Amino acid sequence: MSVGLGKDLIGLAPLSAEQINLIIDTAEPFKDVSERPIKKVPALRGKTIVNLFFEASTRTRISFEFAEKRLSADTVNVAVSGSSVSKGETLVDTAKNLEAMRIDMVVMRHYSSGAAGFLGDRIRSNVINAGDGKHEHPTQALLDLLTLRDKFGRIAGLKVCLVGDVLHSRVARSNIWGLTKLGAAVAVCGPRSLLPRGVEELGVTVFDHVEEAIQWCDVLNVLRLQLERMEAGFIPSLREYYLVFAVTTERLEKAPHDITIMHPGPMNRGVEIDSRVADGPHSVILDQVTNGVAVRMAVLYLLAGGKPDLADAARRGAGPD
Repeated sequence: MSVGLGKDLIGLAPLSAEQINLIIDTAEPFKDVSERPIKKVPALRGKTIVNLFFEASTRTRISFEFAEKRLSADTVNVAVSGSSVSKGETLVDTAKNLEAMRIDMVVMRHYSSGAAGFLGDRIRSNVINAGDGKHEHPTQALLDLLTLRDKFGRIAGLKVCLVGDVLHSRVARSNIWGLTKLGAAVAVCGPRSLLPRGVEELGVTVFDHVEEAIQWCDVLNVLRLQLERMEAGFIPSLREYYLVFAVTTERLEKAPHDITIMHPGPMNRGVEIDSRVADGPHSVILDQVTNGVAVRMAVLYLLAGGKPDLADAARRGAGPD
């Protein structure tokens, strides 16, 4: 039986390793589209996709827009601050009104955990989670997985440490699910105040000191301090955090081997990561951004009914069945 994604992409927790690999494999041929002089294929011509962002976003929203346009979909961006939502309309009312206009997909970012699944259960259109509260950010984890596979040729057996504000990070949760399902060893590192209670139950190792994590890992995925989600008391100060947990050149020089550096962005340079590290030879941060468009093209294509074995055909110009 062929592997599919189902109607929606809400997170990586419910997906199998086969489904995760399906998305990554499908993204590979779509990378070529972005390298062409004319960066467009007609795979989703005639499909209408609404980008519904209840939280500020630059990179994720633009990445989805690029993916949609490169697949020739019609794209509508809804600015929530200027919509009926700001006047008290509910999430479901908004979506049902959009659906009445015969849309095909909704890409949604929302400040409440579970909002994407809630919406997906109530409308016929496909729903793609572009980040919901502290729950999941599946396409970010998928592009991280693709970047790792490009770099190492494999994911199984890699040692990956997520360092920083794990507590508030939906990226961390999706990465933990995706990495463990594909056979990587995963660790987290940060102040105990910024680690979820019982995080060990997700099958990860916990390091209290970034120096220990650096000695252990092959890859450091450096997480942003999400100051906008914090109340007082999580950390003494930004300076204190930098002194104890920042990923610096001096710390990396003590590693037993070169460590690949990732960051989901946006970066707080001089807080969780030094500019010399972010821009250094072992950083794949810009590769992550590039791969984000290909991964989101793959998700949109598969949810629209595209066949995995036809991804090459789609890249060359054919649409989904």
